[in-house]
Amino acid sequence: MSVTPFPGPGGGLRALGSRLEGTMVLPGDPGWDAARAAWQLAVDQRPAAVVLVRSAADVAATLETARACGLRVAPQSSGHNAAPLGPLDGTILLRTVEMAHVHIDPVRRLARVGAGAVWGEVSAAAAKHGLAGLAGTASDVGVVGYTLGGGLSWFARSHGLAANHVTGATVVTADGRVLRVDADHEPDLFWAIRGGGGAHAIVTELEFALFPVTEVHAGALYWPIERAGQVLTRWRDWTATVPDTVTSLGRLLRFPPLENIPPTFRGRSLVAIEAVAQLGHEAAGTLLAPLRELGPELDTIAPIPPSRLDLLHLDPPGPTPAVGDGLQLSALTDETLAALLAVAGPDADVPLLTVEARHLGGALAPGALPGGAVSSLDAAFTMFSGGIAADAASSAAVHAALDALAAALAPWRAPLSYRNFRERPDIGLAFEPDHVRRRLRQVKQAYDPGDVIRANHPIDPSP
Repeated sequence: MSVTPFPGPGGGLRALGSRLEGTMVLPGDPGWDAARAAWQLAVDQRPAAVVLVRSAADVAATLETARACGLRVAPQSSGHNAAPLGPLDGTILLRTVEMAHVHIDPVRRLARVGAGAVWGEVSAAAAKHGLAGLAGTASDVGVVGYTLGGGLSWFARSHGLAANHVTGATVVTADGRVLRVDADHEPDLFWAIRGGGGAHAIVTELEFALFPVTEVHAGALYWPIERAGQVLTRWRDWTATVPDTVTSLGRLLRFPPLENIPPTFRGRSLVAIEAVAQLGHEAAGTLLAPLRELGPELDTIAPIPPSRLDLLHLDPPGPTPAVGDGLQLSALTDETLAALLAVAGPDADVPLLTVEARHLGGALAPGALPGGAVSSLDAAFTMFSGGIAADAASSAAVHAALDALAAALAPWRAPLSYRNFRERPDIGLAFEPDHVRRRLRQVKQAYDPGDVIRANHPIDPSP
């Protein structure tokens, strides 16, 4: 696509608006604040413009304008992991929320979804055919961004990362080309988008495998947080015995005393174990017996369809002002648990609503499944923690608590991080081994040497 000269950024942006199927919103326009808002409300996004695209042609036109005006383009669907983008000066925020089509092919067991689709839409559509995708815990997370970053689902130990099961995509490159990428077309780019993040091209449509799962045993067990040491130790020991058809996490929860929180949880601090077992009733009961022996105060584990798994993790039902971050652990020893509980356990005063450790292994282990840039998580457990950041003071308090937690767990920290759980600006921790990072940079240099496409976790195109 040829580059049309514009009289400068302002004039170029105004000209773009007349070329779009979608909508462009500039600072001061009606709807500006709504258009620029991420799901993560603690992030105050202030781009040069927001473009609400409806087609690959809109994306190509936006990239053409950005190049002509000396701007960059940051694609975004829901904006769950918006903080690492940093300030958006000189950047067009390209929102894909209006590209939310979902098509299910029940014969081939494939989903083809637009860049704005969220997991709740895909799960509901797939369930009509007795199928399930590798969805995250929250129904309003964008499918494309989640998958490009790896995608850790409740079926992760049996099926690996969502990125492992991508079969193809439609992308727009920085120079405005609309390409089909798969194993036979643009294989280097296909490799990069499977787990390597969104820095190489803008994905407008994604195709991936679905699985014939119609029922699982899933739910949570809750105890008062004072029993955290006993419960988490039992859970840690239990994870060493479970089959790959079981994915679980241990979690410390501190609920604020808000009216919209159910009375069972309101204002309380609890320790919980959440589990999803692809097992029959008798096998699941036998498997869970060691946890139930501890006498949970509340037990919600029951047979449910996969489309209801988005209720399990108690994720916020809508946009929320929060700060969170993740890390990975090579081991969860007695010493690790003691360090964790010292800074976030029952005797700690911390502003973290959740501190959780997810059991990895199985199909997530290195070499277990083929895939793209990131096809596994080389750790024993991955953690995510976060708290509400309604103002500057509460945000600072949550950041301090996350730093303290990371420092306490440093002796057991795995060398690599998980891209989707890193929600603060990069601090130099890698998401992939050096040789993979070098190849990602080579692909970036081949497809976006000017670094026009801006991702929340960037890839430097420099040689």
